[in-house]
Amino acid sequence: MAIVGAGPAGYFSAQALQGLSNDHMAFKVDLFEKLPTPWGLVRSGVAPDHPKIKSVSKVFEKISDNPNFRLFANVEVGKDIALDSLKDVYDAVILAVGTPTGKKLGIPGEDLCNCWSSAEFVPWYNGHPDYSQLDIDLSGKRAIVIGAGNVAMDVARLLAMNSNDLVTTDISDRALDELQNSSIREVWLCARRGAEFASFTAPELRELPELKDTNVVISREEISEAIARAGNDAERHVKANLDAMQGIALMGRREGNKRLEFHFGYVPKRIKGTSKVESVIFTTAQGEVEVEADLVVTAIGYEANPEWNLKLEGSHFQNLDGFIEDNLYTVGWAKRGPSGVIGTNKSDASNVVEEIVSRLSGSEPKSESLRNNLVENLNHIDLEEWRHINEFEIAEGAKVGRPRVKLITTLEMIAVAKGER
Repeated sequence: MAIVGAGPAGYFSAQALQGLSNDHMAFKVDLFEKLPTPWGLVRSGVAPDHPKIKSVSKVFEKISDNPNFRLFANVEVGKDIALDSLKDVYDAVILAVGTPTGKKLGIPGEDLCNCWSSAEFVPWYNGHPDYSQLDIDLSGKRAIVIGAGNVAMDVARLLAMNSNDLVTTDISDRALDELQNSSIREVWLCARRGAEFASFTAPELRELPELKDTNVVISREEISEAIARAGNDAERHVKANLDAMQGIALMGRREGNKRLEFHFGYVPKRIKGTSKVESVIFTTAQGEVEVEADLVVTAIGYEANPEWNLKLEGSHFQNLDGFIEDNLYTVGWAKRGPSGVIGTNKSDASNVVEEIVSRLSGSEPKSESLRNNLVENLNHIDLEEWRHINEFEIAEGAKVGRPRVKLITTLEMIAVAKGER
């Protein structure tokens, strides 16, 4: 099997295949990853102040220890190797490439300087080599985050929290330096609909009052109205969200060097500025409102890249229960769109793998020698070389009391992987 994409969906697909191996049937898995490092969003998407979520990497390491597992990192399918070539020599190819592109608001001014998508901002603070050098300007006073999900909350929280609380995390060194020198003192989190429609999760909301030096503000009236609109038959997660938000609202205002405000029913209409973001015009129930801003981050969802001439259906690849065409399949966000938590990918991958096995039943395996001929000349980073990177980062982190200090350029990663540093 070839799996393209070494994030949670890719690893859980490998795990599902390993779990089906027995005396009569065994699976060999080659995992291809565009970056020099695996783990996908666990490395470059999860907020640095949420280390428990990152602990799933221990599961990935165990999956990698299987003797029938190989890693081909720093290999871009479609550039370094053709997708059709993989389909020709592997019994099945599984696309676990996620939905890496941030959705656009589709309003004037979205292309102004210092207006970023969360698909850029989040990997920036997580040290993704394609984004770590972005020129994020934090010299202004107010940031506006547009969105109503956990990604929007992650962005708003990191901008509004005391940056000293990030010193012991695995945040990118460059991002940490920028945040420690940030002039941002006020962060508005603006949702286009009412609080009852927000897709935050209650545990993340309950964390907010624990932020030191940050005054978290939610309107009591706004939440009371949302509770009334949701009614007694509100779904459990909606009720939990509203209860958590009401708890914050009832706390009232407290002293804080920074301020994080929630605003619901704020529909962005236009971002204004000559060359750089200066304000955002919203449509609200009270009419049009113009809010001064120095930074805008949009977090309204993600979609798959239109690659390999594959059809998109909404934000993901067109598929039927994971099956795309021929011996090509998809899992995770690339299959169903950006929804669920990391663990959701486990059951999703297991279901697709069962579909693959049923379709392969009775067929002859393709030639192993052809596979090895295809990959033998790839200039890749293998599992042992990735371990060099991992061990180096952890060792550097131990020197300064952090879980790791991330390498943030591809050249640095390759140098460490190959023993040149």
